[in-house]
Amino acid sequence: MASQEIETLAGALARLPGLGPRSARRAVLWLVKRRETALRQLVSALQEVQDKLVECGTCGNVDTQNPCGICTDPRRDQRSLCVVEDVADLWALDRAKLFTGRYHVLGGRLSALDGVGPEDLSIGILLERVRQGGIDEVVLATNATLEGQTTAHYIAERLEGMPVRITQLAHGLPVGGELDYLDEGTLAQALRARRPVG
Repeated sequence: MASQEIETLAGALARLPGLGPRSARRAVLWLVKRRETALRQLVSALQEVQDKLVECGTCGNVDTQNPCGICTDPRRDQRSLCVVEDVADLWALDRAKLFTGRYHVLGGRLSALDGVGPEDLSIGILLERVRQGGIDEVVLATNATLEGQTTAHYIAERLEGMPVRITQLAHGLPVGGELDYLDEGTLAQALRARRPVG
């Protein structure tokens, strides 16, 4: 039997994505065995992040500075803006190092079932960023779900008439995917987005 404090720590870790109760207990045991090194570093890093964490007032990213490191990076293409649903999407795209522009985090997606409307997302701020000028392309990088596509369609309608090119991430077959393992929605999207060979 572990003490209440250790059980509380294991319970807190078990709430993290990808960790269940057993994995959390193993992580706690590992940390306890290395309390002078790993545990102290973890506690220090968590405290520092808690003290410094802010939301970027420009794009909605989470960082320890406002504006965030992406918005202040002079090497970024200011004319290209990628719209994502969540910070996790921004981090995933940026980790790939394929998009060199800036980002805009919506803070979710439109969902009538969940009562999320345009006023609940940062769509107004996005429109204002585009109206200020200097942006040539808006890349709609919402998820390939019904709500994500609805959100992308709504934003595209709102941007209509503005002097900006609107593009969207391609959907379809994943690299290395086999047709017989794919769902009908993915296959349908791949067929609709087919292009000439050569």
